[in-house]
Amino acid sequence: MAASSFLLMFLVSLILIAATVESRQATAYFPGSVAHSSQEEAAKTLKHDETPYKTQYFPQILDHFNFQPESSKVFYQKYLINSKFWHKGAPIFVYTGNEGNIEWFANNTGFMLDIAPQFHALLVFIEHRYYGESKPFGNDSYKSAKTLGYLTSQQALADFAGLIRSLKQNLSSEASPVVVFGGSYGGMLAAWFRLKYPHIAIGALASSAPILQFDVITPWSSFYDAVSQDYKDVSSSCYDVIKGSWDELFAMSTTANSLPQLSKTFKTCKIIDDLPAGTSKLIKTFAAASLYYNYSSTEKCFNIGKGSTDTHGLHGWDWQACTEMVMPMTCSNESMFPPFSFDYKRFEEDCLSTFGVKPRPHWITTEFGGSRIEQVLKRFGSNIIFSNGMQDPWSRGSVLKNISESIVALVTRAAHGLGAHHLDLRSAIKEDPEWLTMQRRQEVEIIRKWIDQYHSDISSNANSEI
Repeated sequence: MAASSFLLMFLVSLILIAATVESRQATAYFPGSVAHSSQEEAAKTLKHDETPYKTQYFPQILDHFNFQPESSKVFYQKYLINSKFWHKGAPIFVYTGNEGNIEWFANNTGFMLDIAPQFHALLVFIEHRYYGESKPFGNDSYKSAKTLGYLTSQQALADFAGLIRSLKQNLSSEASPVVVFGGSYGGMLAAWFRLKYPHIAIGALASSAPILQFDVITPWSSFYDAVSQDYKDVSSSCYDVIKGSWDELFAMSTTANSLPQLSKTFKTCKIIDDLPAGTSKLIKTFAAASLYYNYSSTEKCFNIGKGSTDTHGLHGWDWQACTEMVMPMTCSNESMFPPFSFDYKRFEEDCLSTFGVKPRPHWITTEFGGSRIEQVLKRFGSNIIFSNGMQDPWSRGSVLKNISESIVALVTRAAHGLGAHHLDLRSAIKEDPEWLTMQRRQEVEIIRKWIDQYHSDISSNANSEI
């Protein structure tokens, strides 16, 4: 098979993967963290009438959990608000922002806008600290561990809680029920927010939220095994071609005369003139070729140097992946990709070298639960929708079966449709398949039930006090 044909095939495969492999000690990179490269440039292309939100800034405190002098430092957290359909006292729908500019999420979560009229809902999209414009230390936010140390999921959840409470008070609408929405990492945050702050949000829609992708709860090879299975289901010959082509590409990469051609094909900013042991630079080059890095067509080349400027907006997620969001990934022999393992010691050394900190691989499951998630959710949780499509490789790390009457898993099997990564949060279009329309309808019915129950409980409490 010609090398150029294989490279084209590989680009297509990376579109489905939607994740970046940094090295053989890979940890997870969400479609979000990759798809939002060049977001500033992409945002400029959006017309005003395509973004029906007003931009607001909330004076957020730096540290919610300590009382050191620097804890009370204020930064301005960006959020978007749409009150077009809202009636005072009606629900407030909040998107728990993930790793990127909040405009991107607002413009790709049309489901909330679609259903707002029938609920007379207020729409709020909150930007995650350290992303977009919500950087506590401005351009110095990624400077060192001292400034990055406040970038945690717990701080982000507390940000959401403080902003929501303040917003309800300012609107004199403390009784409005709040439902949180999120996809991917944002979906994880939505589920965790419901668990941590049940007095603030009455329910959560967690789409494509791999909350079980930690420790050894989900097999580390599940992501790439799922991608491979997706290809095999559609075309076994396609699977075989990709699986059998790696030897040719690696052979090409070991020939000095071929390296410039490899650089040209992948459009790297700097010619690859050598490959270190372990071929980590080669793998990083493959990852850089992903079209997710260039969805706005503004990137001219891909910078793969370790000390290079972060043109892809990944510094924030690099930190999170090196501290608490440790989701190891491997490739098994059954995968169509070259097998690789996860070497925690080397991963730890890389994090120490880059940030001067050691990862805490078990912290997320300690903080939010995971290994016995059914017991945790059944005993302490309620009103959460986990929606997944089984052609999304991230689905393997999510909740795929009902836990209770109010913690529901909506799972789309491959036979019923694509089931792509948080596709249900996208705007409805006439070309949508019936299964997707039905899934969104189910979500609306469940959310309505939560809201009705909330008002019923308030009414019952009021009557009991008379």
